[in-house]
Amino acid sequence: MSEPNASATRTLTIGAAIREALAEEMRRDERVFIMGEDVAQFGGVFGATKGLFEEFGPKRIFDTPISEMFIVGGGVGAALTGMRPVVELQFADFLFNAADEIVSKMGKWRYMHGGRLTVPMVVRMPAGAMGGVGPEHSQCPEAMLLQAPGVYIVIPSTPRDAKGLLKSSIRDDNPVCFFEHKGMYQVSGDVPSGEFTIPLGVADVKRAGSDVSVICWGRMVHVVLKAAAEAAKQGIDTEVVDLRCLRPLDKDAILATVRKTGRLVICHEAHRTGGAGAEIAALVAEEALDALAAPIRRVCGPDAPIPQSQHLERLWLPGTKDVLTALQEIVK
Repeated sequence: MSEPNASATRTLTIGAAIREALAEEMRRDERVFIMGEDVAQFGGVFGATKGLFEEFGPKRIFDTPISEMFIVGGGVGAALTGMRPVVELQFADFLFNAADEIVSKMGKWRYMHGGRLTVPMVVRMPAGAMGGVGPEHSQCPEAMLLQAPGVYIVIPSTPRDAKGLLKSSIRDDNPVCFFEHKGMYQVSGDVPSGEFTIPLGVADVKRAGSDVSVICWGRMVHVVLKAAAEAAKQGIDTEVVDLRCLRPLDKDAILATVRKTGRLVICHEAHRTGGAGAEIAALVAEEALDALAAPIRRVCGPDAPIPQSQHLERLWLPGTKDVLTALQEIVK
């Protein structure tokens, strides 16, 4: 797999980049197919599969009953027989409805069968808070899957990353849960024109800096970059590391940035307690404690359900001011 050559690019939204990745992989490999609720003629609840039914037809992209257990379980069965399914859950929150199939079947069967079986499939999961869709449809539950060894966890933050990482996920022989932030489908960015993939498990330094490191992923990457720009006006040079994957985890990139700056802020949208930031903090405490000039800080969602009210939702979400405050305090 290779990182893209940025010499020839065009502007795409994240939604368009995902759609393009799906189409390219379906053309490349006839084993790739898509199923989920309303993914076919309707084009998906967030429009990510729009137009694919017209090109590939009902045998390659089709709707399912409203049963997450069936959607993932059907994908597992197809993957075991040599297909490469891409299944969509309309909301990432619904992974709990399919927990047995994701954790105990999709994630464990390759190990349980001594590697003789593979489960090459992707579960696409729109995640995150977006305009008051409520506590049951707004979560970022990626940390739940840290307790599911065998399942890769991929979370892009840009159109380029979304396309390159999704193509790699579809080609990988391991099962991948691919989280797409619902509020970012219309985010635009440069995407290489030619064929490219991005390796799984390789973090990306979105902004180099020397005073403090911020490790983040998903929508929080954009929040952190805004805070870093504000901090720069105050003489604080912030390095922003987008993990892109929680499994495989780029441990080397985490330790390298901490040893470079000596200060670490971890930012994610999910709840603070039990979030993936705690595991990253533990890793740094175990392997790079001597490099720290200040205690690790976390900027995360509060330990409360996400409000239905759009006004309260905005108060609930970690924002640029929260990150900026953490940067200011940690460099004192």
